Amino acid sequence: MGSQHRDSYDFAGDYNLNGIILQAHDGTGGRFGEGGVDIMPMVQELNIYEAITQTAVYGTLVIVDSTNLIANLPIQGTERLFFKLSTPGTSKVEHIVDASEETGHPFYVYKVSNKQQAKQGTLVYTIHFASREFMRNIRTKVSQAYSGNLSSMVQQIMADRQGLDSRKTLYFEETKNQDKIVMPNIPPFKAISLVAKRALPKYGQGVGYYFYETTKGFYFQSWENMCANGTQTRDPIETYYYQPRNITDPALEREKGETKVTQDLRSVETYKFVNNFHDTAAAQALGTYGHRVISYNLYNKSFTPVDYNYHKEFNKTVHVDYTDDAGLTGISPQVRDNPVDFDVKLDGSGNKGVSDYPESMVSLSSTTQFLHDEPTGGYGTDVQDDGRFEGIRNSQRMQITAGTTIEMTVPGQTQIQPGEIIHFELRPVETEGETPEKKPYDPQYSGRYIITKVRHRLTKQDYKMVFECKKDSVRESIPGRRIRDFPGIANNESTKFSKLNKT
Repeated sequence: MGSQHRDSYDFAGDYNLNGIILQAHDGTGGRFGEGGVDIMPMVQELNIYEAITQTAVYGTLVIVDSTNLIANLPIQGTERLFFKLSTPGTSKVEHIVDASEETGHPFYVYKVSNKQQAKQGTLVYTIHFASREFMRNIRTKVSQAYSGNLSSMVQQIMADRQGLDSRKTLYFEETKNQDKIVMPNIPPFKAISLVAKRALPKYGQGVGYYFYETTKGFYFQSWENMCANGTQTRDPIETYYYQPRNITDPALEREKGETKVTQDLRSVETYKFVNNFHDTAAAQALGTYGHRVISYNLYNKSFTPVDYNYHKEFNKTVHVDYTDDAGLTGISPQVRDNPVDFDVKLDGSGNKGVSDYPESMVSLSSTTQFLHDEPTGGYGTDVQDDGRFEGIRNSQRMQITAGTTIEMTVPGQTQIQPGEIIHFELRPVETEGETPEKKPYDPQYSGRYIITKVRHRLTKQDYKMVFECKKDSVRESIPGRRIRDFPGIANNESTKFSKLNKT
């Protein structure tokens, strides 16, 4: 594997790695000497996994072992792993994957799998490792009450010396709601997930936060904060193009001084759409568009039904396609609100769209007042808000989970991590490279995406990243005129019945 310390790229996918040290449980390298053993020559592949739905970073090493390291160290699942990974030219400390003992945060080995003998005298196996907090979460519990701002609760859980005891940076978005929450002897990550579910962003209208770890630290933030900082659009960390890597754009080289390597770093090797848009059948059944939440107040024994409507609520929250190319607000939903059947709206204004069926999903949500001597509900706000917040939280999460999803393989860059925005310039499939409206890009599926998963994959040859990216909106509105009535011929006759005759 690469071991140089270069400040410039030789090729897209180049990297710097100064060794991979495996240290035994007693702080030595076992029979190999003091301080640990450099296993980098044995490593065929290094993988590191991060995701916004993943509370800890974990990874694997594929080892080809001709020294019987597994027995001579020995590897038993309590070892530590040291290395420092960067891409050439990386100057900022926060852009380096630093798992060194001196300046970073080592990884912890917890499993060996797939052990087999490739040939006489050679073993092949996989070492699994994860962050220190992953192990602390298994070993410790949270059993106490927290009160005050919800983002402050997360800080307290993270810093608890008897619990998670994290030494890493926590990047958090401040919450606007306060409450008192009792943690009943549960793992720290589960305690934080309870807080995240109730968190309301201080400067947003969404409900619920993501708590996750990357190689740069921990994050506690809302989807809206990933899309924009208040009213300020977040710039993409990188722009990617799908084009052959052996072709250089002379205009970019001439106007911006971009070399072939720089352009290659932005080239997508392969991509596929996992989802082009919501599975509208599943989305309706799961309450993405319409959802009736019935809140049951245990204190006064009352029921309060609240109907969520996707198209009425959509523009109240921030989405990935926050601005168009001119810098103007250009948020568009992934499905139109045109009629989908002959059912007439209650106000008689036309036929119903997908958002006008609140009974697509009906859920019962229990809440109470004065649980801790306060007249608030489950979110630390007015108890009447609970049903509305639950509808927003469920729909927002489903818009992301089942929204437009693309998986792509690109050259590796250590500064890129989940939760950041990229711009994907996807050209139309038409022969001339333009849509019928003369647009040189796909108006729905190109544009801004949030990285939700990253796999860093290093081999002896190069460094690649496999992204999963999502968006919960479209770059431009889905074409087609807006209509009032369902475009079909309704058969208004009553159901006909016909008896089957026995033969």
